[in-house]
Amino acid sequence: MSKQTFRRPDPFRAALSFTFAHWARQRGAVSLVAALVVIQTMADVFVPLFAGKLVDAVALGLTDRDAATRAALWALGAMLALGVGALVFRHLTFVGVTQVTLKTMTEVAQEGFARVQRFSTDWHANNFAGSTVRKVTRGMWALDLLTDTLLIALLPSIVVLVGTTILLGWNWPILGAIVFAGAVVYVGMTVVVSLKYVSPSARLANSWDTRVGGALADAVSCNAVVKSFGAEAREDARLSHVLSKWRTRTRRTWLRGTNAGTAQNAVLLVLRAAILGGVLVMWMRGQASAGDVAFVLTSYTVVQGYLRDVGMHVHNLQRSVNDMEELVALSAATLGVADRSDAKPIKVTRGEVAFENVTFHYGGHAEPLYRDFSVTLRAGEKVGLVGRSGSGKTTFVKLIQRLYDVNAGRIAIDGQEIAAATQASLRGQIAIVQQEPLLFHRSLAENIAYGRPGASQSDIERAARLANAHDFITRLPSGYSTLVGERGVKLSGGERQRVALARAFLADAPILILDEATSSLDSESEALVQEAMERLMANRTTIVIAHRLSTVRAMDRILVFDRGTIAEEGDHASLVRLDGGIYRALFERQALELTKGLAA
Repeated sequence: MSKQTFRRPDPFRAALSFTFAHWARQRGAVSLVAALVVIQTMADVFVPLFAGKLVDAVALGLTDRDAATRAALWALGAMLALGVGALVFRHLTFVGVTQVTLKTMTEVAQEGFARVQRFSTDWHANNFAGSTVRKVTRGMWALDLLTDTLLIALLPSIVVLVGTTILLGWNWPILGAIVFAGAVVYVGMTVVVSLKYVSPSARLANSWDTRVGGALADAVSCNAVVKSFGAEAREDARLSHVLSKWRTRTRRTWLRGTNAGTAQNAVLLVLRAAILGGVLVMWMRGQASAGDVAFVLTSYTVVQGYLRDVGMHVHNLQRSVNDMEELVALSAATLGVADRSDAKPIKVTRGEVAFENVTFHYGGHAEPLYRDFSVTLRAGEKVGLVGRSGSGKTTFVKLIQRLYDVNAGRIAIDGQEIAAATQASLRGQIAIVQQEPLLFHRSLAENIAYGRPGASQSDIERAARLANAHDFITRLPSGYSTLVGERGVKLSGGERQRVALARAFLADAPILILDEATSSLDSESEALVQEAMERLMANRTTIVIAHRLSTVRAMDRILVFDRGTIAEEGDHASLVRLDGGIYRALFERQALELTKGLAA
């Protein structure tokens, strides 16, 4: 079979389509801004015409002073009126574009964040948080530059070039043709050089800029590990390598931009010689007056200024497209797990969980982990999951949360297929306490209330008491208002675990998942957490992932996983009596390790 090839989407077209789609939401405002820009810019087109008339009026003063004065004053008044009009409309333009841009940037940031939040677990595992933040914020500001470039930079340039070409061509077709041809050559060359020569290099430089952000965030967020191994110099060297690559790619981009600018200035030099030479020849032949020469010279000055700016604007356009590329890619990426169009909130009253002939495999794996897998967890049952690493325990609970979609079969809670329910409503019915709980860098009260937004202070404190967390919280200087640090680093492991339990108490969900919540705690913290967990498990369907088998001895049922199948099931007493059983072997090994530890 021949390899299928995939064409990379054109970043320029993708960025413009992305921008125009957001503009379409403000079609009226964008159209008004464009109209204001055109009106404002027409002043620059007509000022050279009246400047020429003013020079002709001055020249007429040698023969008819009164007529010359009237003509001069009329030309001066017209120029002043154009200036005032341009000033007013320019102010209105910037007021309008400010409103449009800020609204668009807000939408882009909100939608980018919302999309990232809904990407799959695998996506988040494979992407640096710092790099992702950089993609969104850089793309947001690039959209600001792109909007300014298109509306208040390139659009006026087009208006001036077209208007000046028409005015000059009306009187001197050859000069109009020169301006038009020169503008087309200059703009065409600028676009080609920017998009085909500078842009690819800039795209690579941006990818390394993202890596710099990722490397910094990775090292800073793991600073405790860096310090524990005295690895500051190693991290310095690692960042130095990334910065070296970034510097090389960025230098090439900047030098290519310099080369492009030199080529553009060369074209402008040729255009200047053609226009000034042409009008000088016409004057020598008597085909142009002094005022006409002034008109052409002033027009050329205006055109040259706009053409020179076109080069900068196209460069800004190219840069903004490159900076937006990763954000546009985020907006186009598939979510991995998405709600169905007809998804409805799930209603859980009992908490029965059923896997019905489920087949599931991770992307990139040839063989499925689960094949035609079926098991039912009864409402209110306490079930322990045991097995060697990679046997399917963690995948089991991830599928219940619908962090992945099954490939065949279905998973149902109280008879309702979870794939037909909204993910938010499903996960709102499941409370999870992880082995390493994550806390936001917010107050303790906010972290606990995350399980039930809008909870009162008394509800928060009640949940904390049930989780054996109230006493240590009240001993803190700021009590429930204490900020816990990034990921809760200001708290000990036992304190973080009790805050996570308080969050689960407050959520009051009918299904509870505990991922070996006491495995890394000291004996005192473990006792407090274990006591709180026993309270939390009451009257709930509870699933406990166990690495230490002492955790599941009191479970109603234990499921022993082996390579994606349930090899054994039963309570602790029945499983330890199975000759040659997996559970018995694990139990005996842990008992032996404990005995050796006590003997030592």
